[in-house]
Amino acid sequence: QVQLVESGGGLVQTGGSLRLSCAASGRPFSRYGMGWFRQAPGKERELVAAINWSGGSTTYADSVKGRFTISRNNAKDTVYLQMNSLKPEDTAVYYCAARPAGSPIFGSWGQGTQVTVSS
Repeated sequence: QVQLVESGGGLVQTGGSLRLSCAASGRPFSRYGMGWFRQAPGKERELVAAINWSGGSTTYADSVKGRFTISRNNAKDTVYLQMNSLKPEDTAVYYCAARPAGSPIFGSWGQGTQVTVSS
């Protein structure tokens, strides 16, 4: 499995921005599709955004479309989540996850990073 470490979380005011990073190691990064998930207290984990191995295909949850952007740099083994126009309902622990190219299953997970948006 690939090892994943997230960074970039923190406290931000409504309307602010944050960029999350997820550094991968242990396997060829370009062989994995990547995703960002989040889990708020008392709620199920949900997929926020996903990107394929090349970066040529992305998907987003309806709740973040137009505000969040997922991207990757295969030369740096890193995936990013740029979050703009943040809302209090974006408050959650954000997790990075990886799945082998062509697989629907995210089998590798990071430890998570807290994002808190104050009103």
